[in-house]
Amino acid sequence: MELSLIREQAESAIRALLEVAKPQKGELMVLGCSTSEVQGKRIGSSSSEDVAKAILDGVLPVVEEYGIFLAVQGCEHINRCLCVSHKCMEQYNLQHVWVKPWLHAGGACVTEALSRTDEGLMVEDLKAQATLAMDVGDTLIGMHLRAVAVPLHCAQRKVGDANLVLAYTRPKYVGGPRAQYETAQNPHSL
Repeated sequence: MELSLIREQAESAIRALLEVAKPQKGELMVLGCSTSEVQGKRIGSSSSEDVAKAILDGVLPVVEEYGIFLAVQGCEHINRCLCVSHKCMEQYNLQHVWVKPWLHAGGACVTEALSRTDEGLMVEDLKAQATLAMDVGDTLIGMHLRAVAVPLHCAQRKVGDANLVLAYTRPKYVGGPRAQYETAQNPHSL
């Protein structure tokens, strides 16, 4: 598969999510990505630096355009720790951990994300504070999302050969039969 097509698909997917979710600056998005799955192979079997670069080339400019934080999840070999910026760690009160992802423990996307920033570091988890999610290849990122996750069904269902799942969050509905609910233009960021 052409890397330029993978970059375009990643950019298209994140734009679809952010156009619907309409995030506020400073919100937190989690990205999970199996570069093996993007190539049509079994997760964890064929990590690709080139595919990771293409994915992040599509995602990072859009994240910067919207002013949101990006957390890139590693694989189970590093307990799904995430790469974030120092500013993100401080704003969301996340726990810094010592681990250096690499191609075969963490995966290509988190390794590439860490290499692209001088201030990047690894955190244990997001304490279920992410309001946006992009899962490329069924990497299981739901534990990082706030309740209530809302899946976004769009025309694009894949990046390369990998399944694509997009989600945003909204506040919980609480109350009984007399409760009324405000409508909000950006319900997931309340």
